[in-house]
Amino acid sequence: MKSHDVIVIGAGVIGTSVAYQLSRLGARNVLVLDRGSIGAGTTSQSSGILRTHYSVKENVELARRSWDVFNNFSAYVEDEEASCGLVKSGYMIVAADDDKLEPLRASLGQQRSQGIPLELLDAKQAAELMPIAQFDDAALIGYEPEAGFADAYLVATSFARAARRAGVTIRENVNVNRLLIERGKVSGVSTDEGDFAAATVVSTQNIWTPELAGWTGRSLPVVPERHAVLALECPGAHYTFSMPVFKDLASPGMLYYRCYGGNQMLVSEGVVGEKLGTAETEQGDIPMDYVIDVGAQVADRFPAYESAALAASWTGVYDVTPDWNPVLGRLPGIEGLVVGYGFSGHGFKLSPTVGRVLAQEALGLPTDVSLRPYSVERFETGALLTGRYGLGAVS
Repeated sequence: MKSHDVIVIGAGVIGTSVAYQLSRLGARNVLVLDRGSIGAGTTSQSSGILRTHYSVKENVELARRSWDVFNNFSAYVEDEEASCGLVKSGYMIVAADDDKLEPLRASLGQQRSQGIPLELLDAKQAAELMPIAQFDDAALIGYEPEAGFADAYLVATSFARAARRAGVTIRENVNVNRLLIERGKVSGVSTDEGDFAAATVVSTQNIWTPELAGWTGRSLPVVPERHAVLALECPGAHYTFSMPVFKDLASPGMLYYRCYGGNQMLVSEGVVGEKLGTAETEQGDIPMDYVIDVGAQVADRFPAYESAALAASWTGVYDVTPDWNPVLGRLPGIEGLVVGYGFSGHGFKLSPTVGRVLAQEALGLPTDVSLRPYSVERFETGALLTGRYGLGAVS
């Protein structure tokens, strides 16, 4: 049996970030195993939006630290040819005079107190940044100029290349069948290509975390949930790269938008999606009724898009916890096991910092931010990280 210092399960954007950080922190014998290929799971389905706007203050800090990485990505991975595909377009969030108004006001105030560059705009200023939108119902408009979007697949593969240059072994198309545990301590993993020994395992299994629950006999609440993404095309109203990512708390679906190149916009809902019985990344059906409903909400904010055409559509799967926030850190009662799952749509935005703190935890080092709020035990104690806007991917 080959022996390793640390084994990482999963080579998505979180797993590859963990692997790279382990190498930076001095781990010399790291193995990453993935059932598919690097970044090909839920990472490849990400909308790629980068923002520090959260109503949960702990997430703001993770996002702030991660933004610094995305903003200096090639230097961070020590590869001048590496790119995360960053488009620094800004991020605008709008609430009407309804039940989202005060939560947004509180969240913006919290961001400011945490040192996030932030502006409050009136309707005229907002229209100058987003001339294809109307703001007649806007009671509060926040704008984060240091935000935008990037490419999650590029980030995952860049982390993987950097980790490999540092000596990390990444094996693709290897299924982990169970965790090896002896007297309450991790001793390795069993795969369809044999057993691998390690005293420390980091699980970033995402929507496949229920497998880990079965291997350990522990309750790890997480549900795979499918979300639809639409690309709309409107020849008369181009959503350009200079226009900000847009979050519409005033819409029934709490829609989010970004430029999708050419004359297309990407749009999706920020509410609870379709719960799945089993973990899968295959594309799901998008009913025409859904397209019509979302299209009507789009037209309310972007009037020219009333005549938009559907250029493309796809689905992505989130690993959703009861409070829509991740579980990070050691799993109590099993020595040597560190977990990072349940990102509920936040994973890419937070991946650089999450990778670092999970690597620190795995190596027994102090973590840059406290992992206590993200403990799995919160689901039993009731200390949930519930966002101010209700359940959905804006926490």
